[in-house]
Amino acid sequence: MLKTLSRAFAALAMLLAPAAHAQASRDADPALWVVKDRDTTIYLFGTIHALKPGLAWFDEAVRAAFDRSDQLMLEMVEPDAATLQGLVVRMALNPTGPTVTEQLPEDKRAAYTAAMTAAGIAPAMYDRFDPWLPAVALTSASLPKLGYDPNLGAEKTLTAAANAAHKPIGGLETAEQQLGYFDGLAPALQVKYLVSTVDELDQMGPQLDKMVGNWAAGDPDALAAAMNESVRETPELGKILLSDRTARWADWIEKRMADPGTVFIAVGAGHLAGPDSVQAFLAKRHIRAKRVRY
Repeated sequence: MLKTLSRAFAALAMLLAPAAHAQASRDADPALWVVKDRDTTIYLFGTIHALKPGLAWFDEAVRAAFDRSDQLMLEMVEPDAATLQGLVVRMALNPTGPTVTEQLPEDKRAAYTAAMTAAGIAPAMYDRFDPWLPAVALTSASLPKLGYDPNLGAEKTLTAAANAAHKPIGGLETAEQQLGYFDGLAPALQVKYLVSTVDELDQMGPQLDKMVGNWAAGDPDALAAAMNESVRETPELGKILLSDRTARWADWIEKRMADPGTVFIAVGAGHLAGPDSVQAFLAKRHIRAKRVRY
């Protein structure tokens, strides 16, 4: 069970959230913003948490901004696997309530079983957990089949670089908070999330390719449009996983501007795109995030 559970965590980064570098063959220029006052500089960089090999993005202005920074801030500093697994079991285990299969609409059960089996996951292993966990596990297990590798994601590349440069690394959230966003969803919304994951699994590859293409081209507006397609379908989920969090991060940035220094903030690219972006919430606080052109 623990081996299966550990695969689930890679997907958390794709929804909300790599030492090994792929052979670079295609240039990417993701968007970068900066917030400045007299003695404080904060860079805002949108990440993709799993990427295909052959994409060179950690260079030019992004690398220069990182090198100038005193600190790296991520959405979350990932704990060790045992700690993460322990949190998931404590939060998601449902030993006495209805099983995941029983909670699903009858006309969705066969598709759920088929999707899990095709992903190499025994559905029975997740029946005694809350529905959000198999949704995450199903997404995670599908990534390698689509050519996406969490070990090539931006967070791990940045973390490795920060460790090599002895830069402190912090998290805007904890693992318990991030898992809590899912675990705190109403049961009906968790089921809706799982059903949506199963229904849209065939489109996951093209959707990810489209979003990564927009990210690599430095086009946050197109990225926002692509991401908002799914958010509009489940606005309650979008509020919990996107807008509420970006508002809190804007608060963090506003407070951090009172202290001198340079910080490189790297969060999921969806949080830096569209009307609920960090930049939009900063603007409401009369703080301007300027796009870095390169």
